Amino acid sequence: MTLSADPDISQIPFWGLPQADRMEAFRRLRRLDRPVFVPEQTVPFIGGGPGYHALVRHADVTEASRNAAVFSSEPCSNSIPDMPRWLSVYFGSMINMDDPRHARLRRIVSRAFTPRILSKMEEDLARAAAEIVDEAIERGPGDFVSQVAARLPVRVICDIMGIPPKFHDLVLRRTNVILGNADPEYTGIDPGFSRVNVARGLAKLLHAGYSLNRMAARLGGERRKRPTGDLVSLLVGGEERLSPQELGSFFILLVVAGSETTRNAVSYGLKLFTDHPGQRELLLADFDGRIGKACDEIVRYATPVIQFRRTLTRDHEMNGVPYKKGDKVLLFYNSANRDESVFTDPDTFDITRDPNPHVGFGGPGPHYCLGAHLARREMSVMFRELFTRLPGIRTTGEPDFLLSNFINGIKHLPYTF
Repeated sequence: MTLSADPDISQIPFWGLPQADRMEAFRRLRRLDRPVFVPEQTVPFIGGGPGYHALVRHADVTEASRNAAVFSSEPCSNSIPDMPRWLSVYFGSMINMDDPRHARLRRIVSRAFTPRILSKMEEDLARAAAEIVDEAIERGPGDFVSQVAARLPVRVICDIMGIPPKFHDLVLRRTNVILGNADPEYTGIDPGFSRVNVARGLAKLLHAGYSLNRMAARLGGERRKRPTGDLVSLLVGGEERLSPQELGSFFILLVVAGSETTRNAVSYGLKLFTDHPGQRELLLADFDGRIGKACDEIVRYATPVIQFRRTLTRDHEMNGVPYKKGDKVLLFYNSANRDESVFTDPDTFDITRDPNPHVGFGGPGPHYCLGAHLARREMSVMFRELFTRLPGIRTTGEPDFLLSNFINGIKHLPYTF
C-alpha cells in the first residue's frame, strides 16, 4: 500500500507541523491493516530509492529490532538513502553494521559503559550538575536548553573521551549541525532539496564530521604513544583496538547520540513537569523511589530519536505482511511508543506507568542503546539538582522544535525559577 494520506510523512514540511498533528497522522497509520509504503525523495548528490515501509506499530518495531539477521543495519541505518562513502567515513559507525563487525566494535566500545566506570562517574555527574545549576542561577532565567539541558551530556561525554573543556562548546556546535542539518537555524540554509541547498548543507555536515573525527583521531594518537588509563587509552590499546577512523566515527556517534538523547529528554522533562504539576508533586514526594520510572516515561513520551532504518536481507513475512529482499523499512519509535495496543492511555504522561516497554532507546536486540543506563543517570542527577535547588523552576512558553525527521529535538525552551 503506497502512502496517499495527507499530510505526507516523507516530506520535510510534515516534520514542521505541531507535535499533536504529527502524532495524529501516526495514529491513523497504526489503524491501517498493514504498514504503508512511502515513496522516497531523491536527494541531490546522495540519490534515493523507491521508498520504504513505515513500521509504526510496537509489535513490528520490536520484532524487526530483534531479527537483525533479516532486518539489517547495513548499508546504513541513520539515513533513508544509502550513504555514500564520503559521508560514511565520518558517520558510518557501528550502528550501520551487522555482526560480526558490529559485535567486534560493540565489544570494544562497551568498555566505556562497564558498571565500574559508570559507578566511578557518579560523583563527577553530581559535581557537573551542581556547577551547571550554579551558573544557571548566576545567569538568571532564559533558555533552558542552552543554559542547562545541553551542557551536562556534552560535558560528560567529552570528559569520558578526555576532550579538554575549551573544546566543549565547539563539540556542541558541531553536534547541532550534524543533527540539525535540515534546520535553517543550524545550517543557515532554507529547508528543501534544491541542488544549491543540498550542496551547502552537505558542506557544513562534512566540515562538522571532519572536525570531530580529527579531534578524536589526534587524541587517539596521543594515547597510543602515552596511554593514561582513560577510556581512549582503553579503546586504542590492547589486542582488540579501534583504528583511527573507527575511533573518530565512535566519538561522533557517542557525542551525537549520547548528548542529544539526554539533552532532549531533560528539556521535555521540564516541560512535562510544568504542564503536569500533579506528576511533579508525585515525583518529589518520593524522588528516589520514582525517578527511575519517571525517566523512562519521559523518554517514552518524548522519544528523542524518531526512527532508524533497516534493510531486508531476504524475502520475509512478519506479522502477516510479506517483505522482499532489498526492501527498506523505517522503525518509527515515536509511533510505537504511543501504540494503544501496548500502552494504556498512551498520550497521558504517567511517571508510575508499569510496565513501560518503550523503545525510546531502540528496540530489543543487538542495537539497543549502549548508553541507556548513562542517560538515565544523567537525567536523574540533573532533575535532583534542579528540583532541590530551584523548587520554583518551570517553563514559561512553548518549545522551539528542531526541524528533523530523525531527532525529536528542542532547540530553545524559555524558563524561569
